[in-house]
Amino acid sequence: MTKKKVVLLCALALCMFAAGCGKSDKAGNESTANSSVEEEKGMKGTRLTEENAKLTGRTYLDDEGTLWCGLSGSGAEFEFTGKTLDIIVEGDKTVSSGSRDNYSRIAVLVDGERVVDDMLNEGIKKYTPIQGDTEVTKTVKIIKLSETAMSCFGILPINLEEGASIKPAAPKAHKVEFIGDSITCGYGVDDEDPTHTFSTSTEDVTKAYAYKTAQALDADCSMFSISGWGIHSGWTGDGKRREDQRIPLYYEKTGYSFGSMGDVEAQSVDWDFSRFQPELIVINLGTNDDSYCKSDEEKQAAYVSDYVEFLKTVRKDNPDSRILCTLGIMGDNLYPCVEKAVADYSAETGDANISAFHLEPQKPEDGLVADYHPTEVTHTKAAEALTAEIKRVMGW
Repeated sequence: MTKKKVVLLCALALCMFAAGCGKSDKAGNESTANSSVEEEKGMKGTRLTEENAKLTGRTYLDDEGTLWCGLSGSGAEFEFTGKTLDIIVEGDKTVSSGSRDNYSRIAVLVDGERVVDDMLNEGIKKYTPIQGDTEVTKTVKIIKLSETAMSCFGILPINLEEGASIKPAAPKAHKVEFIGDSITCGYGVDDEDPTHTFSTSTEDVTKAYAYKTAQALDADCSMFSISGWGIHSGWTGDGKRREDQRIPLYYEKTGYSFGSMGDVEAQSVDWDFSRFQPELIVINLGTNDDSYCKSDEEKQAAYVSDYVEFLKTVRKDNPDSRILCTLGIMGDNLYPCVEKAVADYSAETGDANISAFHLEPQKPEDGLVADYHPTEVTHTKAAEALTAEIKRVMGW
């Protein structure tokens, strides 16, 4: 265990001791002193693994047993049987930077009801989403609402009281992966002022089209999405290509973050694709590329070429998945290029297990949120259209 984590956990235990016994607040933050420092460290706890929990999205289990989550929608879901459940989470190095707009936003759901919605502004936090004198069986889901680029968070081993147990939540009917940008992340969806800028506190992936589509399809989903990133170039306001902000650079990693996953960076950890083989992969990339390509035919051709190469990578890592390439919510200028990329890829490789789908651009009457991103109303409409197309091509 790192020295930093020991200090943080000891501080948590001391604060709980000073507070004495008390009830959980509305968000499920627990202020009861009911554990020793050793127990709070999670040294005797149950590590969350695929044997006892359904791990959602790309996660990383470190040597100390902390399950790290970076990408939007990542986390763990399990069925808990017992009287009281404590969940201890750890913030990354972003916490010490004091940058409030970059803290991880997380949620805890019990039987589908959100009982915790919090920003990790401390190194260690404890939540008690289930507490009582009678044994219950509940489904608990811990999920990252904000995106990977700004910060990550870890779930420490869970200390189960005597007689309590956890087991993986039941798998859903299907598996889908979404590859995208800020739209997929749910950028600004909780900020109704379009003149406002980025903050992780206003991101909520569960209100975005991808998560909504997965729910409608009864699908477990994994997401690889980063705001401002593209295939040929990230978003640019000065006309210069942002070659460093391209999803293909890190798609085969556990993520990409300015934060950390304990002592490692997400972008340094190779992702094991055998852990999640989706039946379908939805790619929604091009909105940020358009800020660079615009109507320049040479730049558009480069976008198409890079798209074809990325499709080869996606296919290599997911040999049996159907691929659906889409674009349009925040502008469809490059959608013809998406269609060309799909056609060129199929012609070159002979792979016909792929198609393109146009999403309607957001409408003024449906409103705008931070940085002129889509509202939940727009996301819902996009999800409905995408769900119908997926059911058509997949036969679900």
